[in-house]
Amino acid sequence: MNPILRNSLLAATLLNALPLSADDGPGAAAPLRISEVWTRPTAAGAGTGAGFLRIRNGSAQPERLLGASSERAGRIELHQQVEHDGVVGMRPLGDGVEIPPGGELRLAPSGIHLMLIDLRAPLVPGERVPLQLHFARAGEVPVALHVEVPAPEAPSRPKPAAPAGHAHDHH
Repeated sequence: MNPILRNSLLAATLLNALPLSADDGPGAAAPLRISEVWTRPTAAGAGTGAGFLRIRNGSAQPERLLGASSERAGRIELHQQVEHDGVVGMRPLGDGVEIPPGGELRLAPSGIHLMLIDLRAPLVPGERVPLQLHFARAGEVPVALHVEVPAPEAPSRPKPAAPAGHAHDHH
């Protein structure tokens, strides 16, 4: 692996674990905590991917996530999944998303997320994809998306029980 790329990935990985402070002096409590930074793998030739994370704002001031950038994508946009008349779509959030003082922003599947557009290479399980988050107050904050295969979700409701004496184990 290229030493510059390796060192950039290492720095971004280490920064993911640190609390961030935009404008408080040394020794002050860090107002931004970024965690659970991940994405799903993509197939070869896929043009898009989605990034997910959690941001906690411990500051007394509101913060705004404006967007993100990465060498791995032509552009990254903030999107929100919406449903209208039974049709699911994406709505760009061009003005970003506010994180209130003491509040939290969770970018998650089926909600607000980072949309990685024009991917330059597939996202491979186990890989870490460096990117910069852009904040109104904190400026540019480096993080790394951990490419993970999510665990399957539990069924939303239990299956009805089979009538007495009639099991379906033979299928």
